[in-house]
Amino acid sequence: MKLHNISLNNLRRRKAKMAFLTVGLMVGIATIVTLVTLTESMSSDIGRKMDEFGANILITPRSNDLSMSYGGISLGGVTFDQREIHEADLAKISTIANNRNISAVAPKVLGGVKVGGKDAMLVGVQFDKELKMKQWWKIFGAEPKNADEVLLGSEAANLLNVTDGDSLEISGQQFKVAGVLDHTGSQDDSLIFARLDKAQELLGKKGKITLVEVAALCAGCPISDMVNQIAEKIPDAKVSAIQQVVEGRIKALDHFKRFSYAMAGVVVFIGSLIVFVTMMGSVNERTTEIGVFRAIGFRRMHVMRIILLEAGLVSLLAGLLGYAAGLGGAKLALPFMAESKDAALVLSGPIAGGSIALAVVVGLLASLYPALHASRMDPTEALRAL
Repeated sequence: MKLHNISLNNLRRRKAKMAFLTVGLMVGIATIVTLVTLTESMSSDIGRKMDEFGANILITPRSNDLSMSYGGISLGGVTFDQREIHEADLAKISTIANNRNISAVAPKVLGGVKVGGKDAMLVGVQFDKELKMKQWWKIFGAEPKNADEVLLGSEAANLLNVTDGDSLEISGQQFKVAGVLDHTGSQDDSLIFARLDKAQELLGKKGKITLVEVAALCAGCPISDMVNQIAEKIPDAKVSAIQQVVEGRIKALDHFKRFSYAMAGVVVFIGSLIVFVTMMGSVNERTTEIGVFRAIGFRRMHVMRIILLEAGLVSLLAGLLGYAAGLGGAKLALPFMAESKDAALVLSGPIAGGSIALAVVVGLLASLYPALHASRMDPTEALRAL
């Protein structure tokens, strides 16, 4: 008789206990899969939302400022040694060590202009980069495609009394209003957006940049390192990061990860106890059977292999069912825990393989002592029960 046949027959005879063992270990694996999958899915969702959030690194010209006060009264400040950011320097940003973490680089040039006798702020942008970075923008009309088209903020459109399709004169040149931004609640509402090259021409700042926004906000991005790397590439610029956005999101995710791992450890321990108690009880019930095996010539290693094979088969089944149940639980919980309702569930091969392997390892380790106990039984003592 082959050992695996003995193990399978034992499992068939003790269906209730093996079902209890399978369910107990399956619940543990399902809990771990749910927590880990939720963590991965939330990381992915946070990373995606962060990428949509906008710039988190700001590059501005470096200058030396001197504040002036007398008798406790502030008299303002004086700026000297004002340096410029040259458009040609922006190519250096893509050469930093962490350039793969950069999703968009959006240069801007700003300046005051006259529009119909009124003062306004003109911003030159590269619309493809700007729209990628500011995905919350809602445009009534169309995105500017040509050099003679502009995009107006909601307040600027109201002030100038124009809408999409109208024309307006900026610094003596005629422009068409391609679109108007919906209200954003930010400084964008009061601005006029034109193509970067055209704005540089109107403002007399050919090849010059006022500031650069860099979108590199993703889960796990080394923002501080990236700031230092950009500063080394463009020494005449001041590079700063919006730390509160980075740290707040990443810390929240780290706390949830620690909680998940702690819960996983507790669940693994409980699952191993269930396996240990169940297998130990099964061994004690089979004292006579094991004594017969030993009496007819089964070695201690044979007995151990029978017990461990039973535990391995049950653990493998528990791992498969636990992974499936864990995915189901994660799918149900994700809409309530993720940043957005359309967060996608992350299906990870390592999680699938790891959960099944963990179930088998836990089952075998917890069954090791019961197997050793069974193999050490004295066949004469065991046969007295007959």
